[in-house]
Amino acid sequence: MEADEEAGVFRALADSTRRQILEVLRPGELPAGEIAARFPISAPSVSRHLGVLKAAGLIRERRVANRIFYSLAEDRLALCVSRFLSAVCPEQFVFRQRARTCSGREAEHEIPPAVERGGTTSPGELPG
Repeated sequence: MEADEEAGVFRALADSTRRQILEVLRPGELPAGEIAARFPISAPSVSRHLGVLKAAGLIRERRVANRIFYSLAEDRLALCVSRFLSAVCPEQFVFRQRARTCSGREAEHEIPPAVERGGTTSPGELPG
């Protein structure tokens, strides 16, 4: 994913209405009219927000006769956000790995020893 494309994703996510639209689409595909009915703004405004999300590659559009259905492009959002987090917060990878390998809920909140010491680890390295 190029930097311009990634920037477009974050610009799309910057607006609270667009984030809410993504949440509305989480359970599955919906027609444009049903999406618009869930918001206190005009249908043309919702349509513009849908256009921004589609241009950013965060949603997909499917036409059936005169109806347009929208659904999440989950992989795109996950890829973009995880790429950003890996670049900015590589220690998050360590937290996720440790949460997967340790049993118990407290493992999710455990701070790896290297982070406690102020050290760093590479994304593939687990502190020991």
